[in-house]
Amino acid sequence: MAFPSWGAFLSSALLAAQVAQASIDLDLGDPNSIKAAAKTAAEGMLQYYTGYRPGDVPGNLPDPYYWWEAGAMFGALVDYWYYTGDDEYNAITTQALLWQTGPDRNYMPPNQSKTLGNDDQGFWGLAAMSAAEVNYPNPPEDQPQWLALAQAVFNTQYPRWDNETCGGGLKWQIFTFNNGYNYKNTISNGCFFNIASRLAMYTGNATYAEWAEKTWDWVTAIGLVSPTYQFFDGTDDTQNCTGINHIQWSYNLGVYLHGAANMYNFTNGDERWKTRLEGIIKGSELFFSKKVPNVMTEVACEGNGKCNVDQRSFKAYLTRWMAATVKLAPFTHELIMPKLQASAKAAALQCNGPNNACGLRWTEGAAFDGSTGVGEQMSAMEVFQSNLIDYVPPRVTKKTGGTSKGDVNAGMGRTPGPLGIYQEEITVADRAGAGILTGFIIICAVGGAWWVVS
Repeated sequence: MAFPSWGAFLSSALLAAQVAQASIDLDLGDPNSIKAAAKTAAEGMLQYYTGYRPGDVPGNLPDPYYWWEAGAMFGALVDYWYYTGDDEYNAITTQALLWQTGPDRNYMPPNQSKTLGNDDQGFWGLAAMSAAEVNYPNPPEDQPQWLALAQAVFNTQYPRWDNETCGGGLKWQIFTFNNGYNYKNTISNGCFFNIASRLAMYTGNATYAEWAEKTWDWVTAIGLVSPTYQFFDGTDDTQNCTGINHIQWSYNLGVYLHGAANMYNFTNGDERWKTRLEGIIKGSELFFSKKVPNVMTEVACEGNGKCNVDQRSFKAYLTRWMAATVKLAPFTHELIMPKLQASAKAAALQCNGPNNACGLRWTEGAAFDGSTGVGEQMSAMEVFQSNLIDYVPPRVTKKTGGTSKGDVNAGMGRTPGPLGIYQEEITVADRAGAGILTGFIIICAVGGAWWVVS
């Protein structure tokens, strides 16, 4: 057996040292260290975003990212402000969340019709709901307000509840011409469940809670959620939902976990929701490595290297919703925080690509896996900032200081044409308008956040 030369050994040692130095230095006992890590990940994420540039479209990510992931990203940036107090990204976040509302102010922009599903619309609604809950700076009075936008998504989705097949449920797609119209999937129903439960919490209106209960009852009755709290992907309504696609994704579990936590809180600790919360948290063990204890992994695709662009962001949402659950149901703190802490430490080691780019597979330690993109950066940012949950106040409601204005009739302003759409593409005027709004937002950012309500 030949031994390496001293020079080769030294070169290897120096390379290893460089990798270690390139990783994010994260001290979970120091809030400033956590904030710095989140900022580094956020900076890496936003290098992919060009919507703030004159002539570009605010709120859109370039190919290969779908529209829904942009909504998810801006939801993450709303939480970034909540956790860190850093308002550097508020201007572009507000710009995006307002630009993409569409003509009826319900997150159904006509130019997205070919890829607009209930889950896509739902993720933008979730971002608006978060903005209301954390008292994110309110938009100008003549613009749609955060709470009203979340209500608008709810108002356009509950009429789509489809009793013609499977005894109910939301379809994946909104429009008949899109592939997947016959699929009733867990995430579309999960986003609806989540928004309904949070609207119940924020407004105190029991009607929202009734829809959340109805959705939970349907997904469990149809088998999309198993008795052991496994959350499967979806089912085909042309077969009356008799067959289930059993693949499991972390964001499906997460969206129901957070919704259940809201229902637990709304019902003043109802034992049914406590039992469900405990069951979901136990079911989440699937998404945490046994080889590297408590470190999150997208089990269906990380090991085989087949995570697509969407799936590489899913861990961001599980961490987001686990942290929010801790505040709503304090008994979950000891069950959840060790997972978020271990995952954050592991993610920090994976942020050792060029300019601290973050990899996908946190279980690989400091051996950077080379996977980069919006999803990887967002997941790292979310898991870092989630570890600030003990340092921030609870999210607000109408009764506890929430300032966002609602509208129970929001989102129902116009009736779509025979194909369910208003127009097919963004016009030249739209692009010019984007440039004008971009310039306006930049000016406002320089001059201060003028829409903040004192």
